[in-house]
Order: sequence, then structure tokens, then C-alpha cells
Amino acid sequence: MIPATAAPPKAETASEAILSVNNIEVIYDHVILVLKGVSLTVSKGGIVALLGANGAGKTTTLKAISNLLRAERGEVTKGSIEFKGERVDRMTPNELVRRGCIQVMEGRHCFGHLSIEENLLTGAFTRRDGGAAIKRDLEMVYSYFPRLRQRKNSMAGYTSGGEQQMCAIGRAMMSRPSMILLDEPSMGLAPQVVEEIFEIVKDLNTKEGVSFLLAEQNTNMALRYATYGYILETGRVVMDGDAAHLRENEDVKEFYLGVTEGERKSFREVKSYKRRKRWLA
Repeated sequence: MIPATAAPPKAETASEAILSVNNIEVIYDHVILVLKGVSLTVSKGGIVALLGANGAGKTTTLKAISNLLRAERGEVTKGSIEFKGERVDRMTPNELVRRGCIQVMEGRHCFGHLSIEENLLTGAFTRRDGGAAIKRDLEMVYSYFPRLRQRKNSMAGYTSGGEQQMCAIGRAMMSRPSMILLDEPSMGLAPQVVEEIFEIVKDLNTKEGVSFLLAEQNTNMALRYATYGYILETGRVVMDGDAAHLRENEDVKEFYLGVTEGERKSFREVKSYKRRKRWLA
């Protein structure tokens, strides 16, 4: 729900969407309702930010899309998910990867005992287009991540957090995706590394045509690079709009950025604001 003082933004239409999440509910262990009627769209060639505090439901939303919930005893019990116009919420994860949608998990999850290059090559596991095409794409990944070329023979478990995050994104690119679900890419990384990774994401979007759904707690950084955004609170979408609109929204600035009337608030003040957010009234 958008505050009454704000003009409703123009939502992305289904005809433009590469991904459509339609009013889904997710339940864990047949009891715990986590997502409560979440709907969103990602346009072809877009970067969409999925924002919210820890526990809001961002990761669950991505896992629902990528069909990874069953491993955690979760399931989509209502609604549907469509990718490229085809319903995919009943597919296996590898079937979805073959169709061009892949998730980069929170926490990077590289194979620590494999080299960087071996990690990247695991991303091509589902491909059937031959070694020459895979080699070309490996060179493409190195062109976007020159640090990985320098460390290609190093064991991934001994590289930095930023290099592991680059490796995880590069591994996803090796599957030749048309869309990447990117979960908390800034987690645990230095600000300059975060900016470097977001710049590479922007290049992959503009030069390679990869669409991104980006779950992120770093609202300021995400809205700098996204074209559209959704804000989740306790499993519901409470606000959505163009990224520029959300950046200037007073509620978003005050609660998520800690800024009001040009001044930065203390954490204690921001916490108290959470209890009186107008969009949950």
C-alpha cells in the first residue's frame, strides 16, 4: 500500500515482463505462513530491487521463484510464477536454469576446495552447446571480472569475500542466463567492493541484456542501480514504484535511509519510526 500523500507509480505491465510473480503465498512446514500475497514483475532488460529489513521475506521470494523451497520444507501454496510467459513454479531448479533463470545465493556459496576457474565451469553444467562456446563465455566472464582472471588458479576458499561474490555471479553467467536472482550481494563486503560489484551488474545488464531481481538490505545502493523497486514488510509488498520515486519518498528516506528533512536520524529514532509507518496503518 502506498501512502495517501504519494501519487501511485506506473507499474511495469505484464506484457513487458520476463518474470511475473502473481499473488503467491509460501508456507513452511505446512504451518508457518511467510509470504502473504506477494506480486511483482521484472521487465525484460530491467534491474528490479526487492527491499526490506532482515526477515521481511526477500530470500523466501527468490527461493520461491527459483524452486529451492522444497529443500527447506517450504512450498508455494497459492498464486503462480511465470518466466518468459511460461508457468515455472512446478519445475525443478535445473529445468528453470535451462530456461535461463538462475539464483546467486546469499553468502556466495562457492566450492571452497575448487579453484576459481573450476567454480566458474560448474556454472556451465546444464549446457549442451560444446566446449568452444563455454570457453568463449569463460573469457567473457574474465573480461567483466579481471580480478578472477588473476586468481583463476587459486582455491576459492582462500580468496576474499568480494572475489567470492564475483565468482558466484560469474558462475551464474556461465549458464547463459537471461535473468539472475541476486540475493544480498553487498553482505559482509567493504563499500568500495560493493560499488565495484554493482557497477559490474549494471554492465552485465546493459551490455549482455541480463535482467536482475536484486534482494538487498542496502536500500541506498540498490535504488541507485535499479529501475524499479518493491518494499517487503512481514511477507507483504507494502510499497512499489520507480527507483527514483522510492528514493525521494519521505517514508523510505526516513525509515530505510535514516534521513528526514535533510538530516540523518539516530538508529533509536529510526527504530521508533518503524512502529508508526503510515503504509502499515
